[in-house]
Amino acid sequence: MSHRNRSGRAEKRRAQAPIFAALGDTTRLALVRRLSRGEPCSIAQLTEGSPLTRQAITKHLRVLEQAGLVRGVRRGRENQFELDPDPILEAKGYLEQVSEQWDQTLTRLKAFVENKNST
Repeated sequence: MSHRNRSGRAEKRRAQAPIFAALGDTTRLALVRRLSRGEPCSIAQLTEGSPLTRQAITKHLRVLEQAGLVRGVRRGRENQFELDPDPILEAKGYLEQVSEQWDQTLTRLKAFVENKNST
């Protein structure tokens, strides 16, 4: 495997890490789910029905924003947050690639084991 290929994969992993880290929290997953409906929401709307304070929701939104998953848009006196689906689609593509690599590895392992057992 070439050095360029390995460094490219390492760079992809580094790019995906903040996304997976941000999504590794149940509160942030719930916020992403809520924002995935397609309607921008204010912090007050996102706090409705949650035991968390606005300040706590804001902290979670900042983590999602830093990972590129949401963006705040100023509308009048309110900041509304909306989902940017592109990083999630990139993460999905990355997971599909890793899954394909595992499938290939398991297929090779199966063939190896079956060949060993038949001799």
